[in-house]
Amino acid sequence: MELYLVRHGETEWNKERRLQGQADIALDDFGRQLAVETGEALQDIPFDVCFTSPLKRAKETAELILAGKDVPIIEDKRIIEMGFAEYEGKCCAEEGWDLPESFRAFFNDPVGFKPAQGGEDFLAVKKRTGAFLDWLIHAPEYARKCVLLTTHGVALAGLMNNIKNQPLEAYWDIGVHKNCAVTKVEVQDGVARIIYENRTFYKEEVKNW
Repeated sequence: MELYLVRHGETEWNKERRLQGQADIALDDFGRQLAVETGEALQDIPFDVCFTSPLKRAKETAELILAGKDVPIIEDKRIIEMGFAEYEGKCCAEEGWDLPESFRAFFNDPVGFKPAQGGEDFLAVKKRTGAFLDWLIHAPEYARKCVLLTTHGVALAGLMNNIKNQPLEAYWDIGVHKNCAVTKVEVQDGVARIIYENRTFYKEEVKNW
């Protein structure tokens, strides 16, 4: 199996440094441009199937990358973004910080991070993304397939934490991937090997969270 993991394109909330979580925020025009350019760079990749978070910013990223190709796009809730509950929509930039001081643990203490009531912690995201990954890499029908996966910053970091078999403390590892950054993973006999990680193919550099 060849697996290409992609974080969704930019949104207005990315630019405003607002927590999106499971709020269904669409791509902005620049985010669509990033997805189109990424699709052009991956034009020769023979994708067989795509799995996407059901949120529109991830699904539209998949649709734009796969434009003109007859590739099924399957939604899977296990790769949806971390749920922030009442914190969704709040600013997490230093200038305009609109969250409890305890939320700072989100960025540097994944083990000690305490979510809002009804929100998820890092372990919950690691478990559900890990369950998806384990199912996918052991599914015989996808063993020799080329798979696109479009998801989100925290969910993607959870997938990578599982692929690298790292402890929860190392959840952020290299940090959040850039919008529309691509990570290629090869899977053989149920073992995943990273070929490259967090690579962008578009022309303009993006400052995002």
